[in-house]
Amino acid sequence: MTVRDLLPLLPDPAELRARCRGIALLDSILDPHAPMHAFVRHWREGVDLATMDNGSGDDYAIVFDPAGVFLSGFDHESDASPWRDEDREHWPGLLDGLPASLAHYAQTPEFQFEGFFDATVCAWRERAAAEWRCGPVEFGAGETDGAEGLFGLLVGEGPEAYAGFAEDCFGRPVDRAAVAAVLAGGPLTRRTVEALSTGADFEAVAARARAMGFGEPAGQGS
Repeated sequence: MTVRDLLPLLPDPAELRARCRGIALLDSILDPHAPMHAFVRHWREGVDLATMDNGSGDDYAIVFDPAGVFLSGFDHESDASPWRDEDREHWPGLLDGLPASLAHYAQTPEFQFEGFFDATVCAWRERAAAEWRCGPVEFGAGETDGAEGLFGLLVGEGPEAYAGFAEDCFGRPVDRAAVAAVLAGGPLTRRTVEALSTGADFEAVAARARAMGFGEPAGQGS
């Protein structure tokens, strides 16, 4: 899978935002000390941010702005890595066509390494657009930009996708019904939290959920 395969699989911005928030909350319950996924409400005024960092050199950032959504990811082992040569250049076409309303995020210091926007995947969807878009990137047979490894969980088949990921990541069984309840975005209950992590501090989890805006209806950037 490359970004071209990813685009038709991505849900609309509101659903993507809800998935990102649900996954971040699940991570924080299963591993409150070092969750892989995070969701920051009001990262900037009116702007939310979802991130992933696997601790092995791969990461992504998804910005939910009133102007639209900016999605980028970096797979350090992919063919599209800017580190594939000494000049450190983006894969041809990666940022071509990025609208001015979202282009400044490629210059955001938090998304750069040594002053360079380290990305192998980039996609976007302006607020009024009907579909996701990417630059005119092309890949040969066997070449990849890491889109599947980076974003496969976000486009996976519901609770089972997260449960499978979590069991591999945390090395223990994960309650499917509890995962489904969190991803559905309904009220968080003690039973759900306990099913995911025996002995978890429910009040602390609830506070994190509130900080993420969990359970509240919201637009792209609120």
